[in-house]
Amino acid sequence: MNRFGEKAAKQRQITLIVLVVVLVAAGFAGGRLSMQLQYPIMKDKAFGNLSYAYNEIMADYLNGAASKALVDGAAEGMVGSLQDPYSVYLSEDKGEAYMQSYQDHFVGIGVEIRQEDGSFIIDSIIKGAPAEKAKLMKEDRIASIDGKSVKGLTFDELKTKLQGKSGSKVSLQIERQGGSGLLTIPVVRGDVPVLTVSSAMKSGGIGEITISRFAEKTSQEFTAAIEKLQKQGMKALLLDLRGNPGGLLNPTIEIANRFVPKGKTIVQVVYKDEKRVLTHKSSQKEPWKLPIAILVDAHTASSAEVLTAALKDTAGAQVVGEKTFGKGIVQNFNQLKDGSVLKLTEAQWRTPDGQWIHKKGIEPNVAVAAPDYALLPRLNVGLKLTNGDYGDQVVTVQKMLQTIGYDTGEGSGIYDEPTAAAVRAFQQKESLPVTGDMNDRTANRIMAKLMVKYQAEDPQLGKAMELLQAAKSGAAAGS
Repeated sequence: MNRFGEKAAKQRQITLIVLVVVLVAAGFAGGRLSMQLQYPIMKDKAFGNLSYAYNEIMADYLNGAASKALVDGAAEGMVGSLQDPYSVYLSEDKGEAYMQSYQDHFVGIGVEIRQEDGSFIIDSIIKGAPAEKAKLMKEDRIASIDGKSVKGLTFDELKTKLQGKSGSKVSLQIERQGGSGLLTIPVVRGDVPVLTVSSAMKSGGIGEITISRFAEKTSQEFTAAIEKLQKQGMKALLLDLRGNPGGLLNPTIEIANRFVPKGKTIVQVVYKDEKRVLTHKSSQKEPWKLPIAILVDAHTASSAEVLTAALKDTAGAQVVGEKTFGKGIVQNFNQLKDGSVLKLTEAQWRTPDGQWIHKKGIEPNVAVAAPDYALLPRLNVGLKLTNGDYGDQVVTVQKMLQTIGYDTGEGSGIYDEPTAAAVRAFQQKESLPVTGDMNDRTANRIMAKLMVKYQAEDPQLGKAMELLQAAKSGAAAGS
């Protein structure tokens, strides 16, 4: 081969190498551009800091690090930097638990448990749940689970032991009141219904419906409750939304459709910079003709406020109680492939007449305060108080005892002899061990008595009933 041929061959090689390098570089550049288009954060200079921190930790951190934990931590940090208590990133298990909270069932055995002086006692059994089928009973004291003592467990640890896959078995050893020895009861875990609506027929044909929160099947539950009350001859509706923290918007709108006149606005949802506004109007099928009263308090929030405002503004409902919480924003949540959830504030909602109630709340038509004793905090689990103790829990005990008719003296916040005497008197009347000291069993019994008193007196309920009775009479006179 001559020199010219060799030179030409070398030039072709060089050209080919340069072309390959250019193509590879172009590929990298194109890939990077594609990534930047797909993930705009990569164009942000701040992303370099995040990438650097991630790489340094993964490469050099002394104790090692898990990639997933770092990414979850970064996501939590990003959302946390918004300083919005309603926006949150929930990693895997927490995300799954959050999604499950809106479903109409969960997998378990279906018991509600209270802690009492170191023991776990079944407080109630959910109807239709595996625990009912297994013949567990209220007041059964749990001694062991799958052969292991529950002594020393926290409530969360006990809950974890009772949970499991549907169809799996768990063996409970329980001590039953009036029985001798321990009973071993196997329970097959399964679906436990989660109900958000309850109803009852009150005197004078007033149907009462309580909604605890708005979940996937709340609208269907509400429809069933309404139909049941209508069959019983309901003449007025009392809707109790006290303590309802809100929930899903769609079932709220579905419920409002029953009461808000067709074509009237239920709620307006306004997105960022008001570039998008969704106005939900009623698709009512039949006019609602019965009087309505709604009970609210300072814990009535979010979707519960949506329903309250819609019925107050457009359906003539009388709102009774206290000013509501005032949550006028809407979160959207998406579950990722690994179960994690991003919940993000994306809009505000406005009442039918365009009011934004955020941090303001909804004023009732008729203001009725709850009695002071209804606002007392719960007594702590594991409570032990004796002569000479002092503090907020002592103050609460003294106020509770005074409310149910036991004299604790000055009620100064010191567990003194008058307080101990009041506790002894209560324990004796309730057939409890008479010690004069406070413990879980005594505390639970005091709180139960307080609840009975509140349910009997309930001034907010009384006023709502009074208004509905008057409305019924007025409607009858006009017909």
